[in-house]
Amino acid sequence: MRTESYKRTDIEESWIIIDATGKTLGRFASKIADILSGKNKPEYTPNADLGDYVIVINAGEINVTGKKLDQKAYYRHSGYPGGIKSKTLRKVIEESPTEAVKSAVKGMLPKSKLGRQMLTKLKVYSDENHPHSAQKPIALEL
Repeated sequence: MRTESYKRTDIEESWIIIDATGKTLGRFASKIADILSGKNKPEYTPNADLGDYVIVINAGEINVTGKKLDQKAYYRHSGYPGGIKSKTLRKVIEESPTEAVKSAVKGMLPKSKLGRQMLTKLKVYSDENHPHSAQKPIALEL
């Protein structure tokens, strides 16, 4: 027997639309990461980007459990001494709810060129409006 190795040209990519209303952030992000990397398909190949495009709507209505809204912090650094900045999850969701979902999914993808390529196939919107109706996305309930 031989192990089949698939290329991006062998797989037909589809567009999937997922509603984030009332979903728990971490569990939701792990399902999205599986779809982006192609782990939900039998043709999964670790060294190829065979996943589907994912559109997330209503990102502003995502839930978290426990005290994460006030205790979970997002850090960034300017590169200069003393240049660290932090924001709580509550502030991130108020200012840009799409960033909370993108950050959670990014942390669950490979830390390589392949993971960055997979992340470009994630489209997150804070409400129901999105410009991808021409791609005829398939609704998926998680």
